[in-house]
Amino acid sequence: MNKIKSILSKCFLLGIFFLGTIACSDYLNEDNRSAITQENYFQNANQAQTAVNGVYSGLNVLLTRVNYGESPFISIELPVGHAKTLGQNANNNNMIQQRSASIEGVFFTVWSGFYKAIANANMCITNLPTVDMDSAEKSKLLGEVLFLRAFYYYYLVRLYGDIPCITEVISTNSPDFYPKRSSVADIYDKIIIPDLLEAEKTSLPDYDASGRVCKGMVKSLLASVYLTTAGHPLNRSANYELARDKAFEVISGVPNQYPYTLFDNYAYLHDREHKIQQELILQVQVEIGTNDQGTSGIAQLIIPEKCGISKFPDEYGALTVRDEFVQSYEKGDRRANLTLGETNTFFFNTYEKDGTPISFSPIGLYKYWLEEAAGNNGDQKSDENYTLLRYPEVLLIYAEASNEVSGPSQAAVEQIKKIRDRAGLSTPDAGTFTKDSFREFIWKERYHELAFENKAYFDILRTWKAYDLKNNRFVDAFTFQNESGVTFKKQYLNWPIPSIEINTNPNLNPQNEGWS
Repeated sequence: MNKIKSILSKCFLLGIFFLGTIACSDYLNEDNRSAITQENYFQNANQAQTAVNGVYSGLNVLLTRVNYGESPFISIELPVGHAKTLGQNANNNNMIQQRSASIEGVFFTVWSGFYKAIANANMCITNLPTVDMDSAEKSKLLGEVLFLRAFYYYYLVRLYGDIPCITEVISTNSPDFYPKRSSVADIYDKIIIPDLLEAEKTSLPDYDASGRVCKGMVKSLLASVYLTTAGHPLNRSANYELARDKAFEVISGVPNQYPYTLFDNYAYLHDREHKIQQELILQVQVEIGTNDQGTSGIAQLIIPEKCGISKFPDEYGALTVRDEFVQSYEKGDRRANLTLGETNTFFFNTYEKDGTPISFSPIGLYKYWLEEAAGNNGDQKSDENYTLLRYPEVLLIYAEASNEVSGPSQAAVEQIKKIRDRAGLSTPDAGTFTKDSFREFIWKERYHELAFENKAYFDILRTWKAYDLKNNRFVDAFTFQNESGVTFKKQYLNWPIPSIEINTNPNLNPQNEGWS
């Protein structure tokens, strides 16, 4: 397989000690007084633990600030059609209108950020076996790194398609210094799936309350991977059965092995007290910041622009909600209740500030509102975690995959019912569905339950279907004009390989279809 560029491997130390906040070139130009290298660093258990901690920093890539009001987790959401964004950010608007250029920063930010994290993971995987430490702890650390490498590749392959298959560290004079791209199938078959299967065999705990990688996490991601590969572009329909079975391993292990359960209150999805608990399987964990910008910025980014409801001096309005999307929820669905009170809602358009109700437009994402930072008594410290995997997604994966294998079943309906009961909705019995109608029922539930969690775009990529909000049905994504007035372009089935990468490494040619 192709191997990672040396400059990325040297960024490994920054991932550990500085969480990637200093450029690689800056680091390489400094006087190397400590002479720390991969050859002399992995000498004991403490060093091994520190190295693996550095690999986790790659999860922050999705929250990186690219430009004013621009971040990867926002860019991934915008082409779907259910979101709005502030007027002054041209790049965000280009993502909505699907007229971006390959030079735009978000494409490079995600590519380079995840490949740097992969370089860190590769160095750990290479060196951990030689560390003199407890064998069970070593196995656990290896399981964590294998999961993280698979996770980073899972994002890259879905976003960019054919990409370099990098699993080792090389020197600058290696003939593999400029890698070629490998097929989507190879990325799944040679890295993502084997890494996750191997991680399952390690001494990872079933559950880890601190939010570190555990077997419940591994199985949940593997179920998602199998569901994705059953759809476009690989169309491996046999993987529906694998997705069903892997999701069921998680569900059947609740609560004894995996203490996953749904919150009673949607507000617990986005407050400080309930981080990495219950249904929150995997999150980007964020510490409390010391200034008004905070450390994740999610709370600021999602507040409608200059609506004057928060403690923040700047309200970006980078990701807000179209009215049509909220109206697409069923009548009585608590998730779409715009009136705050019990806080059982995902959205809001009024907020009582200092005793005075304030109405605003467009609709805001209460799902990401952080009361402790932005509210009336807020401290302006934007330390909101970003959720990557929730237990409802596992339930939905099981239901969808089960339906594709053998049609509607009461067992599948029961998983959906758990989600809809919390939303205050009734759920029909399995006998009322055909295979096709149950598929749409599940897709709608995914669309509404996992709204604005970076799932809808990837669902379009694997199903080639878009949700027609007005007519409450799924239609061909490439002929339907969404609520933003845009018909999904096949060009956006993949992001472009960043132009700076192709200019540096011509082996990455040809550019993805539709991009220049």
